[in-house]
Amino acid sequence: MTLQAARPAIEPLRTTQRLRCLSDEQLDRLQEATLQILEKTGVRFPSEKALAVLADHGVLVDRDTQIARFPRALVMESLKTVPRYFRLGARDPAYDLQLQQGLTYFTTDGCGVETIDFKTRERRPSCKDDVAKMARVADHLASISFVWPMVSAQDFGRTAPLHEMDAVWNNTVKHAQSETIMGAVPCRYALEMATVLAGSRDEVRRRPPFSLVVCTIAPLTQDKEGIEGAMVLAEAGVPVGFLAMPTMGTTAPAALPGALALADAEIISAAVLMQLVAPGAPVFHSEMHAWADPRSGTYISYPLDSRGRFAPVELAHHWGLPSLGGAYGTDSERPGTWQSAIDVALDAFWIALTGAEFVTGMGLVNTYTLLYPEALILDDDSYHRARYALLGMQVDDESLALDVTAAVGPGGHFLAQKHTRKHMRDVMVPSLTQSPDAGGHYRDPVEVARERVDWILENHTPEPLKSEQQAELKRILAAAGREID
Repeated sequence: MTLQAARPAIEPLRTTQRLRCLSDEQLDRLQEATLQILEKTGVRFPSEKALAVLADHGVLVDRDTQIARFPRALVMESLKTVPRYFRLGARDPAYDLQLQQGLTYFTTDGCGVETIDFKTRERRPSCKDDVAKMARVADHLASISFVWPMVSAQDFGRTAPLHEMDAVWNNTVKHAQSETIMGAVPCRYALEMATVLAGSRDEVRRRPPFSLVVCTIAPLTQDKEGIEGAMVLAEAGVPVGFLAMPTMGTTAPAALPGALALADAEIISAAVLMQLVAPGAPVFHSEMHAWADPRSGTYISYPLDSRGRFAPVELAHHWGLPSLGGAYGTDSERPGTWQSAIDVALDAFWIALTGAEFVTGMGLVNTYTLLYPEALILDDDSYHRARYALLGMQVDDESLALDVTAAVGPGGHFLAQKHTRKHMRDVMVPSLTQSPDAGGHYRDPVEVARERVDWILENHTPEPLKSEQQAELKRILAAAGREID
């Protein structure tokens, strides 16, 4: 009989230290630049529903161009109702996440389109079963506080985003966050599914079991389906974040401050709309920049200068908004290479020091498109290196061990001391690189990571949904398939 693997408690990054990329004066200038863009240049909203709400509240709307220009007073007043912190509910209340200062919660990356098969090791399009398996792996890892669908359920056509959430909810008790559910109709179905899990709409509002990330379109355009779906969820109290992903030199200015301001304007315009639709709706801010190679125009996400990953967190906080930061997601085509390690080596450490409330990016390679199952385990190892580096050190009588040192004395040995037996396993926490083979040598960490994925899938099964909940989710998915497909 296979023994059930115990799920460890989540281990967010904790620190009282702060890294400042930008001064208060620089943040003020960036905020002023955003306000000028919103007021003078405007943002395109290709949605009559959104434009109607904006016009009703004093935003200057040009119906022909679909461009909305925001008076700065309206922007500042609207953002006053955004909660600085809020709760992300989980299937198991023990895994609820309360956003707060000093804690940074991480999730997986998504939504890749290809998978290295778990058994055959062949490269193929991803499917719903891949989403489910990786949700089970993420459920077991202490580094993962909430779960994104890591790859797309391409075997379910236009309803794939809803099937991705179904796969996640059936395979983890942690909070789920979607980055692919777009449109008012799919969001209503997702809300119905969430209500099955939570028990009522009031409980969804109190402890939302999922949240949504909506990508804007650079430069200065909202996605019609994304923004209309976000309006549905904002009214229901489901947290919605807006993620701007400009590429410097093509869809954004080639200078980082200009790109920051442009992306910020996209996010803030959407955040204002959410507050006009539902004052007090939980909203979060996210900017993840890329660079265009000046020689070829190639998309680059990890140049030598990666300050663009950390400055947006401070900008979000300057507005009083929570920040979803970006980390991991190497450009390397496979895990275990020098590039896959160096691209992300400092990510978790630096993003925690900037104070990001939550962070995405663990587990994909080939610029966020390809899943090697073992890549999530390798990123988990890197994460815990950052976690230990950020932990404070307790200096007291027990840790100073002066009595033990006195008992051993010059030229002695500490191995026989009770203090050593008590603390040795705590002080020496092995990483993937310290897995010995039969000959006393250390094994290839990629091989160790691959075996750990297999072990988790063999031994760890999260608490299943109740049978009536599973049946109800299947009914909702079938109805969505009839309407959407």
